[in-house]
Amino acid sequence: MPQIYFLCTGNSCRSQMAEGFAREIMGADWQIASAGIEAQGVNPRAIQVMAEKGIDISHNRSKQIDMDYLLSSDVVVTLCGDARDRCPVTPPSVRRVHWPLPDPAQATGSDAEVLTVFRQVRDEIERRVQQFAADWQQ
Repeated sequence: MPQIYFLCTGNSCRSQMAEGFAREIMGADWQIASAGIEAQGVNPRAIQVMAEKGIDISHNRSKQIDMDYLLSSDVVVTLCGDARDRCPVTPPSVRRVHWPLPDPAQATGSDAEVLTVFRQVRDEIERRVQQFAADWQQ
């Protein structure tokens, strides 16, 4: 069973959303996990915007990179430059993919404006996970 690892700085937003979509879209055919360079807790707005898509990540927890999981993964997807740059070296057998996405937790403005940014990032992650799953099948 192929294994995928979604990595970001704090495992609070982007990587959590990617894990949620991957579980929904790629299902039981994959081992799916996410982590961060450091654990910062799951962002409540990430939980909220994923719930709008019918995906519950409210029970997820923020985790630091597990080296055993990282080194045994088939695919590692970094969702920010920090994770790409600070991710430990992986063996050549691990396919590395980088999705440079803005950090919605850094968005400023009114609640509505911040949620708009979270939704934009969420929708881009969903699109990329769908595309990745389709490409993997080929």
